[in-house]
Amino acid sequence: MVTVHIRPEREGDEDAIYDLTAQAFETMPFSSGSEPAIIHALRASGDLALSLIAEQDGRIVGHVAFSPVTIDGVFDGWFGLGPISVLPEVQRQGIGKRLIREGLDQLKGRHAKGCALIGAPEVYRGSGFTNDGSLVYEGVDANYVQWIAFSGERPSGHLGFAPAFGVKA
Repeated sequence: MVTVHIRPEREGDEDAIYDLTAQAFETMPFSSGSEPAIIHALRASGDLALSLIAEQDGRIVGHVAFSPVTIDGVFDGWFGLGPISVLPEVQRQGIGKRLIREGLDQLKGRHAKGCALIGAPEVYRGSGFTNDGSLVYEGVDANYVQWIAFSGERPSGHLGFAPAFGVKA
């Protein structure tokens, strides 16, 4: 595993996060290219609840965003993970997992009930996420709608992300 320092986003990181996110998603076949704009819109709307950076030798090489989500239209202490980005040249070295682990720990410390995401099960299962069909997201195969509970009951219902996720590239 590569050595990185995880820290909160701070003023002045915005352009580096934008560029990193664009590079990370540039070759992903599932990407519409909207991920950098989503992070910008989350920040602008106040929905960027947690934004963490991975630095290596003073250079930003990874980023993860967390924002409030609703279940059946109600916000009840659940957050969404994503977008998460790692520079292509350092992907598959554990940076994304470290960002996720730190983010989940911080959400727990804030007494969040849990975290949900849309993503490949084989990527997120190792971080504790599950997909049992209890959460649904319109137009997405239930296998990709995942969650991890920190407290309370398992989530059940329709998952809703912040309006920023509707922005286009």
